[in-house]
Formats: sequence, C-alpha cells, structure tokens
Amino acid sequence: MNKTLLVLRHEVITILTRPSFLFAMFGIPLIGAAIFFIASQLNKTNPSQNVLTQLISNPQAVAAEGYVDQSGIIKEIPSFVQRGTLISYPDEASASQALANGQISGYYIIAPDYIQTGKITAVRKNFNPIASAGQGAALEQVLRVNLLGGNTQLANLLNGPTNMDLQSLSQAPQREESNLLTFFLPYAVTMLFYFIILSSASLLLSSVTKEKQNRVIEILMVSVTPRQLLTGKIAGLGLVGLIQTIAWVGTGRLLLAQSSILFNLSSAFQLPASFLIWGLIFFLLGYAVYASLMAGLGALVPNMREASQATILVIFPLIIPIFLLSVLINDSNGILAIILSLIPFTSPVTMMLRLSAASVPLWQIILSAVLLAATAMLVIRSVARMFHAQSLLSGQPFTRKLFFDALLGRA
Repeated sequence: MNKTLLVLRHEVITILTRPSFLFAMFGIPLIGAAIFFIASQLNKTNPSQNVLTQLISNPQAVAAEGYVDQSGIIKEIPSFVQRGTLISYPDEASASQALANGQISGYYIIAPDYIQTGKITAVRKNFNPIASAGQGAALEQVLRVNLLGGNTQLANLLNGPTNMDLQSLSQAPQREESNLLTFFLPYAVTMLFYFIILSSASLLLSSVTKEKQNRVIEILMVSVTPRQLLTGKIAGLGLVGLIQTIAWVGTGRLLLAQSSILFNLSSAFQLPASFLIWGLIFFLLGYAVYASLMAGLGALVPNMREASQATILVIFPLIIPIFLLSVLINDSNGILAIILSLIPFTSPVTMMLRLSAASVPLWQIILSAVLLAATAMLVIRSVARMFHAQSLLSGQPFTRKLFFDALLGRA
C-alpha cells in the first residue's frame, strides 16, 4: 500500500509541476472569466440591448435578385417581401446584363409552363452551395401568394401555424428553440467532458510508454509490483483529472449562472448543482474505463509512436457521440440518445450531453452510472492481467489482435 501511495504521489507531483498542464487547468478558466468580464463591461455601456443578442441577431444584408416571369403568374410583390429583394426583368437578356453589371447576385427564369412542370432556372456567376442554401426563399413566397390569388394570410398558413401556443406539462422552465444556447450549451458540455476524459486518460498512456521507452520501468519493477504501479498511476492521474474537472466545470457553471443574470437569459439555461455532482461521478467512472484501457495499451506498445497510432482503438467509442452531436442535441431523450447513454463506453459523454440539454429520468442516470461502474471494474481487472513484467519489459511490436487477446485474458 505504501508503494502504491508513493507511485500516486510521484504522478501527482510530476503532472502538477508541468507549466503546460497548469496553464490548461487554470489558464482556460481564467480566459473564460476574462471574456465574460469584457462582455459584461460592454453590456453595461449598452443596457438597452445585451451584447449576446447583438452578436447573434444582427440581420445580414440581403442581396438583390432578379426574375424573368415567362409564365405571367406574378401579378404583385407582397408587402412582407423586403423592397429591392426581387427585381423584375422583361427578358433574360436584360437580367443577364444586370447580373454582369453587379446590380443583382443572380436571377430566376420562371418557365412558361410552370403550372404544369414547376420548372425554374437559377442563374448565378459562381456556384457556392453554402451561400446559396438560403437563397430563393423570397421568390418562393412571392409565387405562393400569387398562386393563391394574392391571399397573403393563406400563403403564410401553408408554412405552418402562425400563432402556436406551446404548453409544457413540465414544471421546469423550458428553453426557446430559437436561442442559440439551446444548441451550443450541450455542445460545449459534450466537448468539455470528451476533452477532459481523453486528456486525463492519455496522461496515463504517455506516462507508461515513456517509462518503457526510457527503460525506467526496469528500475521500478525491482521495488514495485506491476499491480501497485497500475493502481498508483490510475489513482494519481485520476486525482489530477478530478481537480481539473472541478476547476473547469465549476468555473463554467459559475459563469453560466452569472450570464443568466447579466444578459437576461432564461433560468432554463442555468445548470443545477446536481449537474456538477453527476459530472464528477461520470468523469471518475469514464476515466477509470478509458485510463485503464490506455494503461493496457501502454503496457503493450514499445514506443510513443506506436502508442499514438494505436490510441484510436481505445477512444473510438468515445468519438461516436461527437459524430452524432446534432442528432443527440435535437432529440436528447430519443431512443438513440438513451441507448448511447446506457452503453458504458459512450455513456460518460452522452449522459452529460443529455443532462445539459433536457431533463433526464433519474432511473436512467443511476442505471447508466451502475453499468459504467461495473464496466470500469471489469476493465481494470482485465488490464491488471496485462500489467505484468513480461508485457512491461518486452519490446514486441503492437498488434490489434495482441491487445484484444490480452484484454480478454487469452494472451
């Protein structure tokens, strides 16, 4: 036990004395606090409208477009279409000349048989799928109104209800779908926990691999058993990661709470105190799983180069929620989100996403934590079998088969 504590103490001191780690742990929260302070000062100089709203809601200038109506459908331009957005031209030649002179960004040719074929030709100087994604909306509105005989109200109703009263049975305040924080808050939380778990687990891989490559491991094996070495490293680096998690998540929650007051954000965007508690639990359990796998990886690879290449084998399940981020945020209580939050290898990140995006039933949180804890125990036991002198002292090339056979106890 004393030797395990010595390894723990050595790992904690080694990491906490690195300037790069200290900057990451304390510098990033300080930068966030500085940005918040600057935004708050700017907001005080303009109390009539908060800075966040100004940054995200300034309307973009709408480029003028032209159209050539060969069908004769368009009789009027509705008043709700911004003046100068659509310019009528008698023929394609004049529209083409206006495009060449830079008076319009493009033009549309409405076919004579539009009623039968629905054909419209769009002409632009350059093809840009991103910039063109939202263009043509004004023409669609104009056509819709004119096809309905100028009935603007009926045309608006075709797009959906114009006055929908949303009522929620939940007593908790609901977030507005139009607010950008509804998406970016879960996004930020997901990336934060992904980075914390991955960086903390990678420290263990780096530590074991460097000691093997520098042959320090041979000296350690004289006085410390492989299991004592594994336990001390996991506990020591886990303690450092826990401090980092508290610093980052705690600072983020504090700044978010202050932002809700300063920028008049809805109370729905405030993360409860229980979020920090569950965050620490899922970090520790997720770290235990991935740090153990990284340790097993480090025990088998001969050098850092091969360790970096083999890391994808371990972290791939943790990347899956990142690939599906938009889907999970938009439907955080859907079947896919529930499944990924219960699968132990994806649950640390997915569950924190769900907790920051919506209300999650308590039984799902507890079940996810229990499954993750059971998996952590099994993985640690499996990796402990890999952590023996033969693996640590050998320099055999790394293979995927060797890793999985060793993890399953077949090697």
